[in-house]
Amino acid sequence: MSAGQFIQALELSSHPAIRHAFFTRQGGVSEGLYASLNGGLGSGDAQEAVAENRSRMCAALGLPTDRLVSLYQVHSADVVTVEAPFPMAERPKADAMVTRVPGLALGIATADCGPILFADPVNRVVGAAHAGWKGALTGVIESTVAAMERLGADRTSIVAVLGPTISQPNYEVGPDFIARFTAEAPGMESFLGSGQRPDHAQFDLPGFILARLKEAGIGEAAILDLCTYADAERFYSFRRTTHRGEPDYGRLISAISLAG
Repeated sequence: MSAGQFIQALELSSHPAIRHAFFTRQGGVSEGLYASLNGGLGSGDAQEAVAENRSRMCAALGLPTDRLVSLYQVHSADVVTVEAPFPMAERPKADAMVTRVPGLALGIATADCGPILFADPVNRVVGAAHAGWKGALTGVIESTVAAMERLGADRTSIVAVLGPTISQPNYEVGPDFIARFTAEAPGMESFLGSGQRPDHAQFDLPGFILARLKEAGIGEAAILDLCTYADAERFYSFRRTTHRGEPDYGRLISAISLAG
């Protein structure tokens, strides 16, 4: 794959034991709404196209085609420990994964929510989490760190990077969201900016995720600071698709693995 088809974070790429990529929508074979590197197993795209796209992602990570693992994501705080690839039909319902098995790529699918890649390069444990507002609010970050610790990680050695995510200017939320957020995340009201409509607010999801990462006491937390909604050339966006009245959307894949 050529430059532009995935993005890397220096915080992770500086460690030889870690392979990772925040894949963009470029460099695949899907067409139409899904053009072109759609990795979404649950999308309405042709499955053979998705399979080819995911094969290209594995190649970019230096892995065999069947080593990219994905979940049936449900906006939860649930995490699973992965020891081997599982069939698409048997994907666990969860929103985070951890492993200490080399050569397994943990792949998170997003299209506005926050993809977080975790690594403890010292103790050789990696993790990946899908952090939408529900997951970030209910503890998916904390669950991932705790699961990594159970595999031998030290949270002070963990590096985490948030990939492309919808930014605050493009993320309007309504009264129900505001009421729940202020009730369940006291002291975090600063992440709710002035809304463009009465009784609405602009939610800073990346900022909230970064705050949660820091609260978890990990060694280093970073953000790529790229907006999925604003950059239609490189990223899929559920909200942009909704605003355009389109019937479906592609999914970005963010993946991490341990070198053998």
